[in-house]
Amino acid sequence: MDSMPSPEEASTSTTPPETFKELGLIDPLLEALDKINFTKPTEIQQQALPHALEGRDIIGVAETGSGKTAAFALPILQKLWDEPKGLFACILAPTRELAYQIAQQFESLGSAMGVRSLVLVGGMDRMQQAVGLAKRPHIIVATPGRLNDHLQNTKGFSLRSLKFLVMDEADRLLDMDFGPEIDQILKVIPKERTTYLFSATMTTKVAKLQRASLVNPIRVEVSSKYQTVSTLLQYYLLVPLVHKDVHLIYLANHLASNSIMIFTRTVHDAQRLSIMLRSLGFPAVPLHGQLSQSQRLGALGKFKSGDRKLLVATDVASRGLDLPSVDIVINFDIPTHSKDYIHRVGRTARAGRSGKSITMVTQYDVELVQRIEKVIDKKMELWPTDKEEVMLLKERVDEAARLAINELKEEAKAGGKKRKREDGVGRDERDRDDDVVEAGVPKKRHSKRGR
Repeated sequence: MDSMPSPEEASTSTTPPETFKELGLIDPLLEALDKINFTKPTEIQQQALPHALEGRDIIGVAETGSGKTAAFALPILQKLWDEPKGLFACILAPTRELAYQIAQQFESLGSAMGVRSLVLVGGMDRMQQAVGLAKRPHIIVATPGRLNDHLQNTKGFSLRSLKFLVMDEADRLLDMDFGPEIDQILKVIPKERTTYLFSATMTTKVAKLQRASLVNPIRVEVSSKYQTVSTLLQYYLLVPLVHKDVHLIYLANHLASNSIMIFTRTVHDAQRLSIMLRSLGFPAVPLHGQLSQSQRLGALGKFKSGDRKLLVATDVASRGLDLPSVDIVINFDIPTHSKDYIHRVGRTARAGRSGKSITMVTQYDVELVQRIEKVIDKKMELWPTDKEEVMLLKERVDEAARLAINELKEEAKAGGKKRKREDGVGRDERDRDDDVVEAGVPKKRHSKRGR
């Protein structure tokens, strides 16, 4: 259909290398991998690394949790070892969290080499970032809006000597309307470079971006069309809409010893439920797009350390965040897109461990569940509940829910003045994630928003 030569498929007929050493990585990298207990390359790493180490452009179609960050970080670091210089590679990511996470992985993989990385995202101080850029870090991990901002306004900063460009979660970069920014970035970086593009799905937009930015790439693909791992047990729970809160508390009670991620559709619900859970004695912490970057990292830190057992999150947190030990994912709201479901439940049963997901289904969600079941080609099992026990909780839960609403109203009153000031930074806020926008929570007093 297309006259463009299509990317070569990576041949997997030969037996894949079993160890990182066999893949041809240098000692400083092997040493770092050993330190962080990466013993065996994942499928995407086995497929991508040989071609990447030969210097080819790569398209990787892989889900989060597949080990794709190391699949692009290792070849970049290996090349950096041969020609150490500043502003060597730039990685574009759709959201702030993911940017921080990629930078962290570069630093731990490059620890034996003394790699310096810098994160450029919205919501953080521009001057500080400019000072960081003047020190010429080896690796820049950025969201496109803020990188563009620096390319246009920070004196003395350019990416004219860039050797590597990586676009991670490209489908999401384009979903969040970063297309024009990426085009702009592509104009001001060298044509002579190596480019890697990773995406969980191959949409037509991604294919177009690939044609614009990659040269004769090799395509590596793991996992067929949307799959959930076999070690994941998937359940549903039928709940009348009015009894959703009480069923959530019932589940939290029964699963109290586990680490749990609860997904909601809106920021409001994430805040409301975490207040409600806390007032009922559950150690919950919220994670969503209206938190500042440091608040988000703090929330993640508390959850990772096991200090808080419950993380109540919007879809912000469902992609690209590596929370290694979530035992259970609860979908308080059923995701409208099947691929969001895959990403959410992908927080548990990672790297071969087992896990459970429980999706709450109200009378209005039946069709959505059937759609998801069709996509994942699996039927969910019914999660057993004790009706009497649920109803015994109702009074206390209703009271806690009422208190939570009041607390949010109070906060909104107090925060109203502050919010007015913050609203002026619209463009810079785009990498904040789409739970505020996606949730259809309209920003107040923004009637003049031109499309």
